[in-house]
Amino acid sequence: MKNNRLARRDFLKKCLASTAAIGGLSLEKSFARSAPIGISPGDGYDSKGLPTRALGRTGVSVPIIGFGSGSRFCRILDPEKSVEVLNYALDHGLYHWDTAHDYVFEGVNSEERLGLVLKDRRREVFLSTKVAERTYDGAMRHLEESLKRLQTDRLDIYQIHMVESLEDVDKIGAKGGVLEALHKLKEQKVTRFIGFSGHLSAEAMTAAANRYDFDTMLIALNHHAERKGDMEKGAIPAAAAKKMGVMVIKVIRPRETVEGIVPEDLIRYALTLEHVNSAVIGHDSLDVLKENIALLKEFKTMSTAEMEAMSARLDPFFSGNRLPWMQAGYRDGLSS
Repeated sequence: MKNNRLARRDFLKKCLASTAAIGGLSLEKSFARSAPIGISPGDGYDSKGLPTRALGRTGVSVPIIGFGSGSRFCRILDPEKSVEVLNYALDHGLYHWDTAHDYVFEGVNSEERLGLVLKDRRREVFLSTKVAERTYDGAMRHLEESLKRLQTDRLDIYQIHMVESLEDVDKIGAKGGVLEALHKLKEQKVTRFIGFSGHLSAEAMTAAANRYDFDTMLIALNHHAERKGDMEKGAIPAAAAKKMGVMVIKVIRPRETVEGIVPEDLIRYALTLEHVNSAVIGHDSLDVLKENIALLKEFKTMSTAEMEAMSARLDPFFSGNRLPWMQAGYRDGLSS
């Protein structure tokens, strides 16, 4: 194990030396899960009895709720409280943690906060982070910064953050682009899997899934109204057809504009959709975390009738774009 860590660190040093030298949720569909729920995660992770699903072709089972550490988590300004939340999550089965290089809020850096726990409990966590850079060199710089903050020498998923357009899809796959870096890092076992995220363009997400060899996709269900294409009928099935793991974000956002909708119903709704393996949910307090864990312990998918009823209730949400992150041009620095 020590030799592997040294090899990875040497690889990163070489990379840095080289651097210095040079569409909306569709509501007309069949609502059925593609992956069965189980309670026996692979790779030695412990879900503490919480339901899990296989994350596509990765072969890893993850809790059906992932711990999102974006803007909501970063609102926990006290580092001791954030450590308490993270330890509680891990102690109670939420071992998939999702963060990003650019998750920062009022001086709180998400990766640094996770590192406070990961330095002692890394082997217990299935860890994802993201890179916003679009060049090989930029990605390697961000990777080094992320590993330092996270206090680890390896990732489980390294994701390209926020694929925005068809032009962006071209850019990430160009010679000397970020995807080249991700493949190199996977080859060197700095990361086990690679993926991408986004919520602005279903067209771009579909193209990225079809064109490149990713392991996972992290996609917004409830994105801005001025979308291109269809997330649910286009991008998600495209990823599923290539046996990619599909994780969803922005699951509970409709509660901000539609009265009477509760997070529990929105989470059940998202996790009943076809092809969805897990929902990455932001946690901003121990109370919210405990509520979501309680939900998982009694989790049941929605019936077709329940899904149709929820679809009708969501109509007001999709008829407008009043929230900043629903506007065309919004950049997802804090997505979970």
